[in-house]
Amino acid sequence: MRKYVITTMICGVFFAAAQADIVQPAPLVSVASQDAFFNQLKALCGKAFGGKVSVDTAKTDGFSGPLVMHVRRCSDTQLQIPFHVGDDHSRTWIISKTGSGLSLKHDHREEDGNYAASTMYGGHTQDAGWENVQSFPADPYSKALFVKSGIPQSNSNIWQMFIYPQQFSYRLVREGREFRVDFDLTNPVAAPPAPWGYAD
Repeated sequence: MRKYVITTMICGVFFAAAQADIVQPAPLVSVASQDAFFNQLKALCGKAFGGKVSVDTAKTDGFSGPLVMHVRRCSDTQLQIPFHVGDDHSRTWIISKTGSGLSLKHDHREEDGNYAASTMYGGHTQDAGWENVQSFPADPYSKALFVKSGIPQSNSNIWQMFIYPQQFSYRLVREGREFRVDFDLTNPVAAPPAPWGYAD
């Protein structure tokens, strides 16, 4: 009986040691509505679509050329979507799963590929949103950047993205300001060149 107990104890020690050798990364948790939103965009990977400014309360300069969004690179945790304005290839939207929601960043580059003075601003979801709509209120980094850049009014920015079978929309809204671009998902266009700072 004593030999059986000792053998059992030894087996238990080896089993515990084997279990200790199993290394698993922490899970990247998410909620169903954000997964559905992310996956709808991911399903467009490789495709490009033309768009038009539908709302612009400030009549922003620089958006008069052909507008094209390109769902260019996709992984299980990140989507890279360049937003081309004519020959200006400086903008890329980056949507990432963070484990506590979704993050939207605006990667802005100069033509030589270097980062623009104002780049990587954006926001993070604060609720589950919907499978067709997600909102990204400005995050702390962005607010500090806006103050440093002399545009503290942008601290109240909320970016929104809408995806439906026939249309994708990008929207910026704050008090006294709204900007929205709508893209026609029913009519893909030729893929534009790589955005500045990115390789083909």
